[in-house]
Amino acid sequence: MNRTEKREFVASLAQMFAAASMIVVTRNQGLTVAEATELRRSMRAAGASFKVAKNRLASLALAGTPFEGLRPWLEGPTALAWSRDPVAVAKAAVQFAKTNEKLVVVGGALGTQLLDAAGVQALAELPSLETLRAQLAGLIATPATRLARALQAPAGQLARVFGAYARAEKAA
Repeated sequence: MNRTEKREFVASLAQMFAAASMIVVTRNQGLTVAEATELRRSMRAAGASFKVAKNRLASLALAGTPFEGLRPWLEGPTALAWSRDPVAVAKAAVQFAKTNEKLVVVGGALGTQLLDAAGVQALAELPSLETLRAQLAGLIATPATRLARALQAPAGQLARVFGAYARAEKAA
């Protein structure tokens, strides 16, 4: 890459980092092309991106972002994964690392909060953002459903009592 290409690469990487809420730093020593392709595919399916970049260029792209604290971890063969959904990117990285020993999760950053490998693992165990939204909607809808049932129950009971009296009068 010449200088102009490097500047454009750093600018585009910085723009992607600015839109992300979570970045995961990984060590990827010895990944084959097929394994890297599979990793990228699983990241895309989770709504995340994965990029192997020179540490110096990645460090320049991180400058001025909330993720600047990741710069010391950019040593050796590293790659970065990022996403707007912090749980999705953590899950994708941790799941692939479980099945492939060549990828090791070093840590990550959730905004300005740095997370070690155990922190990223804990984040990966949380339900996804969509699941949390569905659970929240369910919690909000539950009281309304219960209220509707409670209001309908007395009317239903009254109807059954009147029905029983009507049947008793016809029988008599």
